[in-house]
Amino acid sequence: MRRMAMVLMLLAAAACGRTEEHYRPQEAPTPAKSVTAQAEPTGEGFPPGEQIIDIGEGLRVRVEWPANPDPLLKVMVDQYVGTRQAVVEGKRGYKRNLEIDAEAQATEWVNELIDQERSMRGTGRIYNLRVSARMGRGAQIDACVDESKVRLVSSRTGEVVSPHPDWTRPYAESVAAHHGDDGVWRIRSYLTPREGCTR
Repeated sequence: MRRMAMVLMLLAAAACGRTEEHYRPQEAPTPAKSVTAQAEPTGEGFPPGEQIIDIGEGLRVRVEWPANPDPLLKVMVDQYVGTRQAVVEGKRGYKRNLEIDAEAQATEWVNELIDQERSMRGTGRIYNLRVSARMGRGAQIDACVDESKVRLVSSRTGEVVSPHPDWTRPYAESVAAHHGDDGVWRIRSYLTPREGCTR
């Protein structure tokens, strides 16, 4: 009994000796940014005029940004860089920020080159970038692409493949983009361009 009384006294002393801590709300930690999906594009990171992007394995692209570029143009540039990077790295398929139809189209193109043991070297060019239409949650993005200074090479030997493919000449590219419920712009499909491109 005496032992029990002693324990109770020690507990009471410990409870009385401690001052009450007041609740202080703290800020929630900042959520980590997603690497796989890009939310609403921002104008940050657009250099004035030209930008050279090193894709890898001797392949680069020169992007000619318009004055005051619409941040949505980055969707077009990102898919160009991503599909070419998949080819030079030998990674089958491509789906980053693409919806089902566009993913199927991009994957078919990437896989065809990989199956043929092809890669790319040189410098491509993207120019005349523009958002040609925007309605609600959709937009059409157009660009001209010139890959005349890009060489198709064997992924095994690095030797240039002949004949030079027609698609390396200047061509127009158009995509339909969709703004998802998650705030990310994705390419819904590749479109047949209405106009051609010159150098």
